[in-house]
Amino acid sequence: MRAPIGNFATATPAPDCLDELTAPVADAVRAWQGGVPAEQILYVDTDPRWADTATFVEHYGRDLLERSANCVVVAGKRAGETRLAACVVPSTARADVNGVVRRQLGARKASFAPMETATGETGMEYGGITPVGLPTGWPVLVDSAVIDLPYVVIGSGRRRGKLLIPGKALAELPGAVVLEGLGVA
Repeated sequence: MRAPIGNFATATPAPDCLDELTAPVADAVRAWQGGVPAEQILYVDTDPRWADTATFVEHYGRDLLERSANCVVVAGKRAGETRLAACVVPSTARADVNGVVRRQLGARKASFAPMETATGETGMEYGGITPVGLPTGWPVLVDSAVIDLPYVVIGSGRRRGKLLIPGKALAELPGAVVLEGLGVA
């Protein structure tokens, strides 16, 4: 199948290639519910050397710069308690961790979670973390600009491969909260 965006050799519906995904992502695809059918979530094989945004768009299509999103894990702290969450922002922006994220989590302090925490808690590879298949109970903060895109390129749980997912499907993820201004230039 041809990918709806980018210059990828092929795109495969995620339910047809679960072996390419990490266990939590594959489990989330198997259990997928919502208005967007799981078959509309596509997997594209990509070279892990080109996983970072700048080289990724150079190799797979400059149009992807405006159609890519990053998922980062943040830690909000208050009164000795730490709460983890994920933020999904356009790849051209960064998450407003000390403003929007901190307030949304009701935290006194917020920061990016350490790599070991992010990978250990998600079961995903650093540089490939995706909002699909995150631990139960995590807030998934999604910038409203991402929701409006017909398809968004996000991680697949591994550095190799990406998911192409309708933007509106991100609003249907468990724990999803759509926020204006989550991503800042």
